[in-house]
Amino acid sequence: MTAASPTASSRFAPRYWPTWVALAVLRVFEPLPYGLQAWLGRTLGRLLFLLPSSFKRIAARNIELCCPQLGAAERNRLLARHFESLGLGLFETGITWWSLDSRLLGMTTVEGLEHLDAVLAAGKGAILLSAHFTTLEIGARAICARRPTSIMYRPTKNAVLEQFLKDNRGRHARRAIPRDDIRTLIGALKANEIVWYAPDQAYRKKGAEMVPFFGIPAATNTATSRLARLTGAAVLPYFPERLPGNKGYRMVIQPALEGFPSEDAAADALQFNHLIEAQIQRVPDQYLWIHRRFKGVTADYPDYYSRKPRRQVGKLGS
Repeated sequence: MTAASPTASSRFAPRYWPTWVALAVLRVFEPLPYGLQAWLGRTLGRLLFLLPSSFKRIAARNIELCCPQLGAAERNRLLARHFESLGLGLFETGITWWSLDSRLLGMTTVEGLEHLDAVLAAGKGAILLSAHFTTLEIGARAICARRPTSIMYRPTKNAVLEQFLKDNRGRHARRAIPRDDIRTLIGALKANEIVWYAPDQAYRKKGAEMVPFFGIPAATNTATSRLARLTGAAVLPYFPERLPGNKGYRMVIQPALEGFPSEDAAADALQFNHLIEAQIQRVPDQYLWIHRRFKGVTADYPDYYSRKPRRQVGKLGS
């Protein structure tokens, strides 16, 4: 038995009971009106914000590093709004997994589809380059509801959740591609298909490079350049955002990046980081601040998330 393929009996082992309960709760709430789900999500987020947690500590540190222009009170307000966004994201996940396409189409708008269609008409294949915002799941589903799209994802260690995610993502997407299945990914792009891809989290495996994010060098995946060069696929930034007032979601497909890939994979990754930074400036509460983004590829990199007292950080990146 592998982590991704539990036996029928092991799926109901006690260690998986919390997973089953969480899935059942999301399923029960999925048919509720969106306005009610949004209220419940924000309320859940406010409750989680009141509790001490490693997620809260990590998010606060990330906001401190990336938003030095904000005072302490402003950072705390942003942190509180972020937890509301996290709560909303949980309920959005239920919509993403179980709702019909008709519901998704009514809740979301996608701008820039003409950029995507032009790339496909040219026979190039398309990498929809996205990032980890709290709207990640619904953003991926929104494009799948409009164009046949494959999704590249990172498998989880929870065997029950992994099987569930594989089944559900595969049901809505053209295919769900594990991040290590490079052969399938390349084949899809060479076949002039669309692949949704979010490579923006900390990455310290082969091919990682230290690329600034908000001015701070961080371990970054530079594989997008190699994929584009190997397959000839166009790279189009794709960012979702949650609209205020429970008005749904706006997704934007930007034009294909010009001169991409260049001869410098780190420079290409920096270009994408700048696009992510711009989107964060638009909707700062919706970025996934709870991720330990600032990691290094060597042991001498600063531990930005240590619980030990730290010396005051001067200029970002110093």
